[in-house]
Amino acid sequence: MKTILVTGAAKRIGRGIALRLHHEGYRVAIHYQTSEKEARETAAECGNAPLFRADLESVDEIQRMFHQVEEQLGSLYGLVNNAARFRRKDPLEITEADWDFIHNVNLKATFFCCQQAALLMKKTGAGRIVNIASLGGIRPWPAYAHYCASKAGVIMLTRVLAKALAPGISVNAVAPGVILSSGQEPRVQDMIAATPAGRSGTVEEVADAVLYFLNATDFVTGQTLAVDGGLSQR
Repeated sequence: MKTILVTGAAKRIGRGIALRLHHEGYRVAIHYQTSEKEARETAAECGNAPLFRADLESVDEIQRMFHQVEEQLGSLYGLVNNAARFRRKDPLEITEADWDFIHNVNLKATFFCCQQAALLMKKTGAGRIVNIASLGGIRPWPAYAHYCASKAGVIMLTRVLAKALAPGISVNAVAPGVILSSGQEPRVQDMIAATPAGRSGTVEEVADAVLYFLNATDFVTGQTLAVDGGLSQR
């Protein structure tokens, strides 16, 4: 059974991805940081999946987590880099702390998780990495400069690592648009109205894209699939 580690899998999109992969027959490993209750609930629904707690701002903790994965599970076939932070702020008011708060998880941790996962995957000769990017990495959102920059970085990192880790290990990205929003915030309502599909997306649709990349051959690599109802094309 192939093992897939999903970061930030306790809630929302990460939880949905973990559940879908479990239902598709993968052995899922659940990463979380503070949402232990939700992580345990997700793990229970994934056949009592193993839990791994780590603060992804710390490279030492990332390395420790992957050592634990190897010790407990033996090997790793897939990594889904889902954990991320999202915060609205005027670019003229962003501080160094604001910038680091976003980038330390969204970009730095994504790289080091890819690095550590690849080191494990190379022991078996094959693997699949799927990074969760964002429509914000494709289109500019004026009130989210630090977030957009981090997710644009994830997309370029995906392309770079696809070359660096080939052959055998594929690296791809999924860029969700508006996913399961309540639609209460005017900005979100405007985005849904501008989406050619005429609606927000679902967690299941994001999980479908992740599953495609995990199942695809290593001839599919370095790609970013926007799951956004066509909004990135406008």
